[in-house]
Amino acid sequence: MAINTSKYSNKQIEQMLTEMVDVLDKHRAPADLSLMLVGNIATNVLNQEVPAEQRKIIAEKFAQALLSSLDTPKTH
Repeated sequence: MAINTSKYSNKQIEQMLTEMVDVLDKHRAPADLSLMLVGNIATNVLNQEVPAEQRKIIAEKFAQALLSSLDTPKTH
């Protein structure tokens, strides 16, 4: 998913992503469980770290970024 990485190094992002994927692989989590867990993490971060009045706006931006980062088949 495309994110603004200006304050985080690519190395830091890649290392954390690898560790998170390793946990999912360790537990042999299928795609639906992995997505459920990632969704729960996003919800927890929004509820715990984002002021209530900004949560919906941030969640919508997150959803838009997720949709724009998906590989989609090319139409002719």
